[in-house]
Amino acid sequence: MFRDITLRDLMALHAKEPHTMVDVRSPKEFKEASIPGALNIPVFNDEERAEVGTIYKQVGQAEAKKRGLEIFSAKLPAFIAEFEAIDTSLTVFCWRGGMRSKTAATVLDLMGIHPHRLTGGIRTYRQWVVQELENFKYSPELIVLNGYTGSGKTVILHKLAEAGEPIVDLEGLAGHRGSIFGQIGLEASNQKNFESLLLHDLKRTANEPVVFIEGESKRIGKVTMPGFLFEKKEHSRQLIIQLPIEERVRITLEDYQPAERPEEFKAAFEQIRRRIHVPIAKEIEEALNSGDFDSATRLLLEHYYDPRYQHSTGKVDDDLKITIAADTVDEAFEKVLAWKQQYMKMK
Repeated sequence: MFRDITLRDLMALHAKEPHTMVDVRSPKEFKEASIPGALNIPVFNDEERAEVGTIYKQVGQAEAKKRGLEIFSAKLPAFIAEFEAIDTSLTVFCWRGGMRSKTAATVLDLMGIHPHRLTGGIRTYRQWVVQELENFKYSPELIVLNGYTGSGKTVILHKLAEAGEPIVDLEGLAGHRGSIFGQIGLEASNQKNFESLLLHDLKRTANEPVVFIEGESKRIGKVTMPGFLFEKKEHSRQLIIQLPIEERVRITLEDYQPAERPEEFKAAFEQIRRRIHVPIAKEIEEALNSGDFDSATRLLLEHYYDPRYQHSTGKVDDDLKITIAADTVDEAFEKVLAWKQQYMKMK
């Protein structure tokens, strides 16, 4: 017989040994929010879940269960096969620890696969995330990478991670680069997913002396940074990355790839057009229409993003600012790493 376990038990088990968590909800539900690292092996796909739900509302519970059993029975061999490929102990869960996870756990148990089932489902996990973030005390000192748009802050952050430095990649967790063009080519997270992933990263880095992050606004695309983290960032040491405009244009083009999605860039530009001096806006429009993304990017950086950055960075205490000037992003990374090593010797 399968065993019900609490969220606390699941976390302890996951920390002690290799363990697989399986979300048996529909792909749409899984995409909206799940436990980080979980697999999705659904009892019903999106259309099947909608069908069973409609029968439940319009006819009744008994008929909905009957139709659900018909659907699930037809896919049992494939369902079991996916679980047989898992070579660790496992826990299944659904939204509230109800019918779908119970059905999955019962069938697996009959087939000789003995799972755990999460009591309370993912709803319990979501409540835990919210409570944890409300009371979180994050002790590491933050080192904030800041600078004009296109200064390679994300590139440097990733290089720092590759070098073994602790980071929290807020843009990566949000699925957004934090600008009006920031969603292009990315899949934005919702608040639930963002908070789950962020809490995981905060706990992962909680015992580090210093952690690198980027200088983001409180709102990043569709999500909002927790107040405690935003306030800590605002009062932390800022490394101001300074690169030549030519290098910034190159980095921006490499990151955003506007030639692959020209219409999305034109649509994003229209959202900020009224905030740019009319003659400059006309130049940007002409450059976008002609495919001259180098010129369009340079104009956007110099006449839209740079003035906005100057306004926001003016709020940071000058005593917390350290300038990192370089000709290339690779040189900037080396200087950031050298600064950090020297800084740690002085602490």
